[in-house]
Amino acid sequence: MAFLELNNIRKEFGRFVAVEAFNLQVERGEFVSFLGPSGCGKTTTLRMIAGFELPTTGQITIDGQEMTYTRPNARNIGMVFQSYALFPNMTVAGNIGFGLKVAGKAAAEIKERVAEMLQLIGLADLGERYPYQLSGGQQQRVALARALAIRPQLLLLDEPLSALDAKIRMNLRNEIRSIQRQLGITTIYVTHDQEEALSLSDRIVVMSAGRMEQVGSPFEIYNFPQTRFVASFVGTLNIVPATVVNGARGEVQIDGQQITLAAGIDGVPNGAQVTVALRPEALSLSESGANRLVGHVENIAFLGSIVRIYIRLDETLLSLDEFNNPHLTLPAIGAATTIYFPLEAGLILP
Repeated sequence: MAFLELNNIRKEFGRFVAVEAFNLQVERGEFVSFLGPSGCGKTTTLRMIAGFELPTTGQITIDGQEMTYTRPNARNIGMVFQSYALFPNMTVAGNIGFGLKVAGKAAAEIKERVAEMLQLIGLADLGERYPYQLSGGQQQRVALARALAIRPQLLLLDEPLSALDAKIRMNLRNEIRSIQRQLGITTIYVTHDQEEALSLSDRIVVMSAGRMEQVGSPFEIYNFPQTRFVASFVGTLNIVPATVVNGARGEVQIDGQQITLAAGIDGVPNGAQVTVALRPEALSLSESGANRLVGHVENIAFLGSIVRIYIRLDETLLSLDEFNNPHLTLPAIGAATTIYFPLEAGLILP
């Protein structure tokens, strides 16, 4: 039996169905992210795990115990919110020790645990400060320490980094993952940021309109999307209409130019329309790979470490990524060019 199980979870708000047919098993110590756009049901699902919302139907089991309708304070769950939710009238130490005080722990035990948490989050010298005296990143560290101080069996994080700037967000997400691995605590992380989900997670649950679109490792989600939504939401992707030339041999045409896929297309007749997905980083202007498409350069965008080149075939516009370096030679806008890519770069979307 998995440590956390959600079976046939459904949540209705009046006539609106926020979450539907949600089934998930999470192993002990696993880090799972719920990824999706705003309004897809990921936070509602998290709140049902925490007990702040009750499912309309379905069952939630934690460590073998049925918890569907158990009060939040009886679930031994730590939760970190987007807004930090620190008590402004309490010091950092007071905030971290609050849950322990409510639980009736002895003062000496609280003091020892607070010191341990301050050390863990790298704020050992700031225990007597108040939240307003801390940066946003430091406040979120305190919120994390407060959630961990009670030694929860499950840690829930609801978009905890979205209010922070990019550099702090990157540093803090690495710290969260490091602490999670160090403590071995089962963690559910809600985010709309695909980079966060891909870099942090053991597995990702991609959600759309209250439903699970796909569950898998970051590698599986990125490289083998099972639905058009996952393909378009996770990473940058060229989604291209194509015509089947020979399904058995995986041969298709894009704007009249033939390419070959690594696998045949089962059950699709020749002449049928299909959708091919091509990642920009799989395409190259260097002569490598069995496939080639001829077009002209429509635009070039500098994105820091990446240079994105837009190439027009006929009706189809493809984006291609090159790593930026001082010696990179780029084609001129309007110039004719050829795109190369291997057989396995093309993926047929359902």
